Amino acid sequence: MKVLLLTNEYPPHTYGGAGVHVEYLSHELARLMDVEVRCFGDQKGKSGRLTIRGFQLDDSRFHCPKPLRSTLGAVQRCTAFNTAGVDAQVVHCHTWYTHWGGILARKNYGIPLVITVHSLEPLRPWKREQLAGGYDFSLWVEKTALEMADAVIAVSKETKADIARLFNVRDERLHVIYNGIDLEEYRPTKSTDALRKFGVDSEKPYLLFVGRITHQKGIIHLVHAIEFMDKNFQVVLCAGAPDTAEIAREMKTAVEKARRARDGIIWIDQMLDKRSVIQLYSHAGVFCCPSIYEPFGIINLEAMACETAVVASKVGGIKEVVIEGETGFLVPVAQMKESPFEPLHPEKFARDLAVKINELMQDEKLRLGFGKAGRLRAEEKFSWRAIAKETKALYESLIRGGIGQAQTISPIAAGPSKLR
Repeated sequence: MKVLLLTNEYPPHTYGGAGVHVEYLSHELARLMDVEVRCFGDQKGKSGRLTIRGFQLDDSRFHCPKPLRSTLGAVQRCTAFNTAGVDAQVVHCHTWYTHWGGILARKNYGIPLVITVHSLEPLRPWKREQLAGGYDFSLWVEKTALEMADAVIAVSKETKADIARLFNVRDERLHVIYNGIDLEEYRPTKSTDALRKFGVDSEKPYLLFVGRITHQKGIIHLVHAIEFMDKNFQVVLCAGAPDTAEIAREMKTAVEKARRARDGIIWIDQMLDKRSVIQLYSHAGVFCCPSIYEPFGIINLEAMACETAVVASKVGGIKEVVIEGETGFLVPVAQMKESPFEPLHPEKFARDLAVKINELMQDEKLRLGFGKAGRLRAEEKFSWRAIAKETKALYESLIRGGIGQAQTISPIAAGPSKLR
């Protein structure tokens, strides 16, 4: 059996949880079968049964508005995924950017389509700020692909319920397979060179945030919460890759205001390599995930694997990862009906985050206990090897069922992947 994984993100061009998921899943699946990853970028390589091929984009002749370039570029690359030829028995898509490629593969090559849902476009209305009219396309292509797919994988039970509520996907096609963690890679480390590089004092406790600057991740609410926090610990914000220029300015203004009120705020405005992030997790007193929408929240799992206590918003799949009062604290988010994923009382949310952060920062014994319990939970529930076996079993069930009536069509001669 061979599977074709389609993704916009793949190392070294990874900026979010979906890219992390595909990286580790592809390596574990390659222990069990032939795997080809087609992604956005210049990646190229082969290791054992895993083949990586990036597809670049030449948008020099694009004359569309700037917000549409990522959407129309995705369509162009998804088409190239298919014109390059497909010889896999299953196509497995990750994020809506690749759904058009999955639709074409299912229709043209007659193979089963599997989609892993890392987030849902109807629940991310702020994406219109980034994509403009392209957001309407993302809504359409996601709906079309999910309702056509032979199997839809939700990364949490909460996400499964959202899919069932928002789309016409039959229950027998809906499955839950969690995200995972590489427990050998994500583990406590004594190294501190990354902390020194960015001016973090390893002898003093600090609160840590890791993530993109986007409404979804709730970073602005956390920055507003700083004014309600005790001043005897550092605040380290590892936050980069802003969705829009507007939210970048909003973040800058909020951090400047917080810095006027207290010292010890360190903003690392870039996405760091794994080794550096693991060091930051390992030495943090508390990790905070203030997301207002999170289908799974793999960053909480990364922090837990590094034995760090967590304070996270009580939304989505986070509730299936972080156990209240055992591995961390969960903070409820009151939401507006008109805008389902924006806090109804943002100041209350900020204050509530600060209360739980202060409680943990004042109690080292509790922090250490939560950290040990978090590592144990990661070991028991979220191994990538088990997740790959579940995924392989799902592929086999689709092939045995004759779904898609898979054909063997040899790829055309592979030329340069850059589109001309």
